[in-house]
Amino acid sequence: MPSFNTHPSSYRDPSGFLFYKNGVLYRQVNKIFKKDFEDFIDTGLYDHLVDKKILIPHQTINENLTGSEDWLQTLQPEVVPFISYPYEWCFDMLKDAALLTLEAAKEALNFGMMLKDASAYNLQWHGGRMMFIDTLSFESYDEQKPWIAYRQFCEHFFAPLALMHYLKEPLQNLLLAYPDGVPLSTAKKILPFKSKLNLHTSLHIHLQASVANKLKNNAQQKPFTKQKMQNLLRSLEEGIGFFCFSQSPGVWSNYYEEANQREDYVKNKKQIVSQWLNKLNVNSVFDAGANEGEFSEIAAEKTRQVICADYDHYSINKFYRKIKKHNWFNLYPLIIDLSNPSPSIGVNNAERDSFLKRTKVDLVLALALIHHLAIGRNIPFESIAKMFSGLGEYLIIEFVPKEDEKIQLMLNQKKDVYHWYNEENFKTAFNQLFTIVENHNVGNSNRNLYLMMKRDA
Repeated sequence: MPSFNTHPSSYRDPSGFLFYKNGVLYRQVNKIFKKDFEDFIDTGLYDHLVDKKILIPHQTINENLTGSEDWLQTLQPEVVPFISYPYEWCFDMLKDAALLTLEAAKEALNFGMMLKDASAYNLQWHGGRMMFIDTLSFESYDEQKPWIAYRQFCEHFFAPLALMHYLKEPLQNLLLAYPDGVPLSTAKKILPFKSKLNLHTSLHIHLQASVANKLKNNAQQKPFTKQKMQNLLRSLEEGIGFFCFSQSPGVWSNYYEEANQREDYVKNKKQIVSQWLNKLNVNSVFDAGANEGEFSEIAAEKTRQVICADYDHYSINKFYRKIKKHNWFNLYPLIIDLSNPSPSIGVNNAERDSFLKRTKVDLVLALALIHHLAIGRNIPFESIAKMFSGLGEYLIIEFVPKEDEKIQLMLNQKKDVYHWYNEENFKTAFNQLFTIVENHNVGNSNRNLYLMMKRDA
């Protein structure tokens, strides 16, 4: 029997696990989960969740592909083309994931079942919407027990959303520091006093410890009825719905709105990029400085998948709302700082792959970005070239000369020690890993666009 590889993050749940065999992703259901899984299928909950586009579908494989004695069933889930993690999501993405988790719990309750796992890692951005991906997260409802996933939901969703709402700061990186969710004791200390005046925040963060103990101590005497469960879910939903993110625009937000006022700059830039995209006929693109997605949209019209990243939370959150409004299915908006991209984390640093390892595309777009990395973050041209060469076969990159007004604006805040920052040094560094195929001046600016192809190793 051919060997298989268990997914590194799939060790936590005894109900089953994900594994790869011959390059195909499968999920094994274990015997210990037999009754709950059969109820999940037989009650019609699985079909209902798939029909409502809450849960990704799967195919049933009637074969024990692992040879395990624990085997009950093999599932082949629909493939999610690109995996992202909560610490890379903007506020509205995390909020939508929270609301979908609560929707899944409410729908399960109608079928006599309950969501046993409320981890943010059980969701993915897929097909232009948040989707639940863990088929084994549903078990038969027991009125003698409170919701087992309540605290987990609050730590993965309620606490980080509340913190961003009240502090008006992009704090998604807290979920990188706390991959099992922000501890409620920590959130309670950070939240301002006025958060206690909100009923839902007071209940689900400030008072949850005492409420949880009360529920636990009285579980036998006072059953946790479906009505109580519905009330809890409704309170969580109202609390999440109240949260919003109104961070002030960043320095580079509305960048292209301002740039459009320059003579033919953006228009000419779009023409060149579109021509090159047509010529290359690529399937996947990484827009490495997406801002509010103006060039990601162009790439999405011509390719199957566009990963659009920016370090500015405000810009990505705004773009995410636009993607939802237009139902664009092949755009993946993420908050990524390329000077410090998401690392590999978890047991043996293998549970969650780094952003650079997950991102393998045909083409990298790096427009109006090089100066932010080189001058803004002091990264040498050679290091930038190495990063881009590990991501894609082709590169469209814009060189911005030091005389450009945007760089001069940056240098007003720091000493100019960047004697090495010039176009010749840029080309020399990138020529080590790329071949320059073509280049064009952009409109009436002094900026140049380069189309490059990675050299053979």
